[in-house]
Amino acid sequence: MNSTAVGKLLVRGMLAGLAAGVLAFVVAYLLGEPRVDSAIAFEDAHSHEHGMEVVSRSLQSTAGLATGVLVYGVAFGGIAALAYCFALGRLGRFGPRATALLVAGAGFTAVYLVPFLKYPANPPSVGDPGTIGRRTALYFLMMLLGVLLALGSVAVGRRLAPRLGAWYATLAAGAGFVVLVGLAYAFLPSVNEVPSDFPAMLLWRFRVAALAIQLVMWAGFGLVFATLADRLLRPADPDTAHGGAAAPAGAEGAGRVEAAEGRAAG
Repeated sequence: MNSTAVGKLLVRGMLAGLAAGVLAFVVAYLLGEPRVDSAIAFEDAHSHEHGMEVVSRSLQSTAGLATGVLVYGVAFGGIAALAYCFALGRLGRFGPRATALLVAGAGFTAVYLVPFLKYPANPPSVGDPGTIGRRTALYFLMMLLGVLLALGSVAVGRRLAPRLGAWYATLAAGAGFVVLVGLAYAFLPSVNEVPSDFPAMLLWRFRVAALAIQLVMWAGFGLVFATLADRLLRPADPDTAHGGAAAPAGAEGAGRVEAAEGRAAG
């Protein structure tokens, strides 16, 4: 793939990320922000220290949230588009659209779902401020392991495909990925800093909302980018691309066939 095509796909990936960011912002505003408000209310009710609010909560939940999600969506879309350029043609006989959906699904699983299941998102008032550095390092370590294990599973699946076939090679690679992720879960330390009196239902709904935001982000990107990449990379139909120019060629070919049949009959 030449640099021109990569550049065009990069731009389309950023546009797809922007569109996905809009969808994610709607989900975050409708599902996530009410849970954040409830968690802040819980924190205020159980804290005796009340600092001055630098940025109002209403601004945080609207313009601040929109800015953060949209900027993240554009950056995320560009990175995912570059990953797509690398993956195109290396995942088997998949077209541009199917490859985009596979990259989005694999990215969601490796980049977000794998670390989320080990270290799920927590609302405000959950977590010790003194351990934030350790928790962040563990989360990014789990994310890195998820990406490396996903890449390794793809490589193993490709090596096994000639001997086992694509279906069984995919199953074997997927099973190996699950086993290795499970081992990582077992050996990495757990983090549980939820206060004993924190509402369990609020914690559950916050984590479901966080998962929904990322799912909408990745799914929206995959669907939009699949359409844009397919239009760019799939060759146009010759009949429509040349405005019916193929018809004379077809008539010429038919004339040649008739001439050949006449010579054969003579």
